[in-house]
Amino acid sequence: MDETEESWYPHLLGFILPTVTIAGIYQGGLWSFAGFIYALGLCPIIDFLSPERAPKRSNTSTTAWNGLLIAHSLFMYSAIVVLLWRANIDGFGQSVILASLSVGVVSGVSGIINAHEAGHRKKGTFIWRTARLNLLLVLYSHFTTEHNHGHHRNYATSKDPASSPRGRGLWTQILMTIPLQYISAWKTHSQKGRKGIFNPIFHGIILQAVLLFAIWWYSLAMMLAFIIQATFAIILLEYVNYLQHYGLHRGIDERQTEMHSWEFRGVWSRWTLLELPLHPAHHLKASTPMWDLRAYDKSPQLPSGYYACLWLAIFPPLWKRVMGKRIDAIQASS
Repeated sequence: MDETEESWYPHLLGFILPTVTIAGIYQGGLWSFAGFIYALGLCPIIDFLSPERAPKRSNTSTTAWNGLLIAHSLFMYSAIVVLLWRANIDGFGQSVILASLSVGVVSGVSGIINAHEAGHRKKGTFIWRTARLNLLLVLYSHFTTEHNHGHHRNYATSKDPASSPRGRGLWTQILMTIPLQYISAWKTHSQKGRKGIFNPIFHGIILQAVLLFAIWWYSLAMMLAFIIQATFAIILLEYVNYLQHYGLHRGIDERQTEMHSWEFRGVWSRWTLLELPLHPAHHLKASTPMWDLRAYDKSPQLPSGYYACLWLAIFPPLWKRVMGKRIDAIQASS
């Protein structure tokens, strides 16, 4: 396995997306779509062409890595503010819809992927609280509960709504997983005695409703733009969940191993997505921060990075054909 000493500097490439998005929305018109085109048009090409290698780090500066998380959050907040400003000026039309989709990508990366990492930090810390705010701004406040207490315990089993079995298409998975994850998160708190109106998931729903009402009170166009960016960010999140465990299965009581998550070592996906593609390492020890994640020689490998694989997944027959061959190869070698 090729391991190359890496610093945190390449992860600054992750800020190209929010910068392009904010600049495009400020310019207005078709430029508002710049972030979307960059992320889902150009990045898949870079992703496909980028080299694959596993990172090796020493003398890690945790201050710098935590600074990346904080900066991503600030970029997300700025992108949403600029979106609402544009919606207030232009009203709800083409430029605002395009801008909302661009910001949805920023919210999915700088917001939710960031919150995924920060949500595993010590509860109550500043980094952890930014994760809570990020999730509120995409109307998905229950994610930390379900991810930390449900998904990490049940991933790749039939009990996990975020893990897709082989043969299920992306769109079917998205329609099924969103309500099931809400229910699972609700049950997690209910089983701890926090039922009904005392359930934190209920509190999150109320807080999100209040936020939407406040935005609507100021401008309907702003509220619609906000909902579109949040919805698209959620779709991207559930695409990532779908990608990470598709077709990999273990029994309810079977031990978790590096064989139950898909890995990818392409540097573009790793550097711009906060090392998320090193997913088997994350599941083997959820508290491991992104700068300490490693690659595993035996882990199943995706055909390409997260950006490029999106274009496979949105066409279920193509995705199933490509991934089916890889799953068959894994089963044949086991």
